[in-house]
Amino acid sequence: MKKICYLALAALLLAASCSNHKKVYLFTSFNEPATAGLRLLYSEDGLRWTALDTTFLAPQVGSRVMRDPSIARGKDGTFHLVWTSGWSGDKGFGHASSKDLIAWSEQQYVEVMAHEPEAVNVWAPEVFYDEDEDRFIIIWATTIPQRFERGIEDERNNHRMYYTTTKDFKTFAEAKLFLDPGFSVIDAVIVKRGKGDYALVLKDNTRPYRNMRVAFADSPLGAYSAPSDTITPPFTEGPSVLKLGDSYYIYYDAYREKRYGAVKTTDFKTFADASSEVSIPEGHKHGTIFAGDAKVLKGLQAHCRRR
Repeated sequence: MKKICYLALAALLLAASCSNHKKVYLFTSFNEPATAGLRLLYSEDGLRWTALDTTFLAPQVGSRVMRDPSIARGKDGTFHLVWTSGWSGDKGFGHASSKDLIAWSEQQYVEVMAHEPEAVNVWAPEVFYDEDEDRFIIIWATTIPQRFERGIEDERNNHRMYYTTTKDFKTFAEAKLFLDPGFSVIDAVIVKRGKGDYALVLKDNTRPYRNMRVAFADSPLGAYSAPSDTITPPFTEGPSVLKLGDSYYIYYDAYREKRYGAVKTTDFKTFADASSEVSIPEGHKHGTIFAGDAKVLKGLQAHCRRR
């Protein structure tokens, strides 16, 4: 009898452990006017999303807004969040870290473009964990007037992508040019498809396009190929990429229509509209998708109930 009880207890403990480690997906978010702070969505299938009805981190650095929140998780399990801290004038971005997405470190203002006196902004930082080198890569868009060839957009809206790297978010490599595709570019996201195989989803911010393209490289820092033809409708931005089975879903913010949409691909060469497959709460803005687990989600849900 004791042996049966022990086996039953072991089975229950194993089931609880498996349940806690079940993969869920989380999606960073903000609501306009971007002063309240970090919001999160969750999904078990990566397609139908539910909002957690609270904010988790109020912005305290830079111009004290939080736009374009991006999260990556390091090998020690720590989540690192970066965000746009101001529309213009800020030459850095915000950063904070957390083990559970509830208790956060002191916020840090990372001033990456101080060496460029004419830099207008630092927009949409995206953090990517490079597991091969055990480092974080942060890329963002900055305008430096008169620096690059431009189209018909204003000179103060002629962006190129820059990057820095860090292993500990205490010391950062000097900021360098990441991507100059010959046109104004913002909202770029690095996607690892395999060893030595990377895609970059980016927004062509030139008029009249203002939509998504892709480029390729054998390293996360490039050099990247010339961008593809457009893959989304006009007036789309804020891409986030999630692999489900053999397909990659590229979520985007259709900002003029005030909705989220998606395209899907298996090869980053042909793309199909997948907007009818996804469901995103109204008001969700420009975030990134990352993997969590049931234990993290349960903690977030409990936190919401206590608010």
